[in-house]
Amino acid sequence: MPEIVTMENVPRIGGTRIFRDFVEQLREYGYQVDFGSCYCPAYGVPQHRRRLVLVASLLGDIAVPKGSITPAEYTTVRQAIGSLPPIGNGETHSGDPLHKSRTLTPLNLERIKRSSPGGSWEEWPEELRAPCHRKASGATFRNVYARMMWDEPSPTITTLAYSFGAGRFGHPEQDRAMTLREAAILQSFPEDYEFVRPGEPAQFAPLGRLIGNAVPPLLARAVGATVVEHVAAVKGGVRKVARTTALVEG
Repeated sequence: MPEIVTMENVPRIGGTRIFRDFVEQLREYGYQVDFGSCYCPAYGVPQHRRRLVLVASLLGDIAVPKGSITPAEYTTVRQAIGSLPPIGNGETHSGDPLHKSRTLTPLNLERIKRSSPGGSWEEWPEELRAPCHRKASGATFRNVYARMMWDEPSPTITTLAYSFGAGRFGHPEQDRAMTLREAAILQSFPEDYEFVRPGEPAQFAPLGRLIGNAVPPLLARAVGATVVEHVAAVKGGVRKVARTTALVEG
């Protein structure tokens, strides 16, 4: 019976029976519960991502934090990763093992060269199009094999964000796929966050899972700050939340 419960998941889970049962059980145990869909750019995350967040408390009313950043102030791809040093297709920056791009096949390299930011495979000549895109059933899948746009938040970062063919994960300008470092920054990890020990290689698949499956840190921070403020308000004791505050601020 912890005093505070929180969870996050994809928004569609809010319509499932298992989630409704979970909320009902929390309320039966005496928790005050609130949940809602959080749009990550409103929390400072430079990414078009929505997550369902739940908070529950035995101490009193609690609410999911509201994002306070307006659309005009959303952090863009340019602001987030535009200052990173350029690298080529399949290269790794000498000063950062995570700033590495997956090598594109000759076909995909030609495809990205023919792609514009915000465009799609429809820009390509017929010989560059994948067989599935030539069928009616695949014609609507336009957000794969595409470039991000500089002046908007990025698309949702997934576990395959380093793969040009898995989404709109092409660099807006350079002829290459997104790097692991770029994906992490677009998730709102600090630019110098270390995912591997010094000297260890940065492998695409395991780090892609870590980055893509993470709760965006700025969203997590907002939830953590809400918990700290809630406990301090209802208990009136800063000492009880000192350790949690240090973790959130750290």
